Amino acid sequence: MQQFRAFWEPHRIVMAVIFAAIVVWCAMTLRWDWLPDYAPLALEGLWRTIWILVVTIVLGFLLAVPLGLAQAIGPWYLALPAKAFCTVIRGTPLLLQIWLLYYGLGSLFPQYPWIRSSELWPYLRQAWPYAVLALTLSYAGYEGEVMRGAFAGVKRGQLEAAKAFGMPRFTMFRRIWLPQAIRSVLPTLGGETILQLKATPLVATITVIDIYAVSSRVRSDTFIVYEPLLLLAVVYMILAGVITLLFSRFENRGQRRAS
Repeated sequence: MQQFRAFWEPHRIVMAVIFAAIVVWCAMTLRWDWLPDYAPLALEGLWRTIWILVVTIVLGFLLAVPLGLAQAIGPWYLALPAKAFCTVIRGTPLLLQIWLLYYGLGSLFPQYPWIRSSELWPYLRQAWPYAVLALTLSYAGYEGEVMRGAFAGVKRGQLEAAKAFGMPRFTMFRRIWLPQAIRSVLPTLGGETILQLKATPLVATITVIDIYAVSSRVRSDTFIVYEPLLLLAVVYMILAGVITLLFSRFENRGQRRAS
């Protein structure tokens, strides 16, 4: 009930009216006759953007956990490579990383006959595996540093108490250390996920047809500039809003469990 009342606050009503007026103006004055012809391709590009985002953040986070743990408590021979990996990823542009993997690593595979005759070759000759790999490593590099701080920020008293009760290390990590570390960085993870969404258009530079590539194709085919870009902005805003809503629910659920 309180959320419903908060929605009807005056400033939100004014913003909703302004947004509705802009939508009506765009619908009545701009050209949208191209939309039915490109709708199937746009849906395909939207789906590719979504699954690339989901796959890379899941794989990247799974890689970020050991990277953060190695830097937080690992011996030097694990902490040093993890730190170096995060430093290199965070210190170089994502576009450069994508190009190095696609034009560098991807150009080496055709030179080996045993790779070209393997079952992996139909995938390695395409662009999307290199895009997924680059975005996964990028997300892992940034979140590895975030998880390092999260693991270091968990209160040691809880871990010592778990040890005193004879709890195995893996059980302690799974039930105490990891959940509290994730709970403390959920807002940061949400922001990084939105940044990952904004980074997905870079895959269009290596011929992956995502929603941004579809917009570029519309502009090149029809010479209509503003309408595809406006629609593209709306799509990214909706996806960012969904991500924000999901992480807000995760945060609220975590707070309820903590209390």
